[in-house]
Amino acid sequence: MTVNGPELAYAADMMVRDYFCVVPGDNLLITADTATDRDVVDAVMNAAHTIGAKPAVMTSPQLPYQGALANAYISEPLVAAMRQCDAWIDLQFPYVAGSDAHDEAMKSNRMRYLLAGDLSAGGLIRMFGKVDLDQLYGVKDRLCDIIAEATGKKVRITNPLGSDVTFNLAKPAFTKSRHADRPGLYFVPGSCTMFPEPDSVRGMVAIDAAFHEFYEPMSEPMMLTIDGKIKNVDGGGTSRTVMDRSLKRAGGGDYGYVIHFTYAIQPSARYTGKSFVEDSRVTGSNAVGLGIPFWEPGGGENHPDGVLTQQSIWIDGAKIVEDGIIIGPTDLAKAAEAVLPVHH
Repeated sequence: MTVNGPELAYAADMMVRDYFCVVPGDNLLITADTATDRDVVDAVMNAAHTIGAKPAVMTSPQLPYQGALANAYISEPLVAAMRQCDAWIDLQFPYVAGSDAHDEAMKSNRMRYLLAGDLSAGGLIRMFGKVDLDQLYGVKDRLCDIIAEATGKKVRITNPLGSDVTFNLAKPAFTKSRHADRPGLYFVPGSCTMFPEPDSVRGMVAIDAAFHEFYEPMSEPMMLTIDGKIKNVDGGGTSRTVMDRSLKRAGGGDYGYVIHFTYAIQPSARYTGKSFVEDSRVTGSNAVGLGIPFWEPGGGENHPDGVLTQQSIWIDGAKIVEDGIIIGPTDLAKAAEAVLPVHH
């Protein structure tokens, strides 16, 4: 039993049973790699077994890339396993989502897939065991409704590092439900996604950390200049070289577009510099997706993300978020303020 054994067991149960809706008899595939926190693997497997599901763990060497660039590195036994499961929790990072094998497996309309990526034991505890998910989704659903109702309207995002970017909202590409009880692609709770009309994005985005070929905090902010497409990348120290080639892969030879912004609302998440999944869900943070997304045709070869922190957001001229904190509308601000870390 680990030091955080009881808390870890509770968080794994909340992930597996409450959020991911694993039930007795479910064939649950758990994929890990050589860098995955083994305490997380064991906790998730034990939680599924306790429910009465049939979990199986497959561990592979860490993938060098995510998405379609991982095709050549995914073993045939893993391909076979993903076609035969009812539910799949992917703890690999880089992840399998966006690979050809993953796309084919999802076409069966049988499987639920959870991209849990690089969560540590502490991250799993914080993301699933230290927050009231019903409260969290109350805030997320209200904010997502505001975003959806503003389709076609202008959004502005700034932050203290120099971000100042505007875009027109596109129709949401997908929604994130409280319970993963239907076949489809699911993510760790804690953020609300804003999809821009790609050609409308204008301005500067300053990021503190990036997931390109791997995840890392930067020695200095990286500045992305955007005018429809990403035009220039400055700063970021040695990370700029890796981001440059990642962007060119993701954009089909050039820098491509910004494909999503997010607003994170997870009060228990902590910025560690080690976990993209957790860092990008710290309240006020923004996972800025670059290139072509894996959920669209032609996407998936690479989907680098930058993490922008302490953002302010205006939607259709109304300030919704100030320095990372929701300030309006009043009902949303009060609901967000009420979501506090919990203890069990």
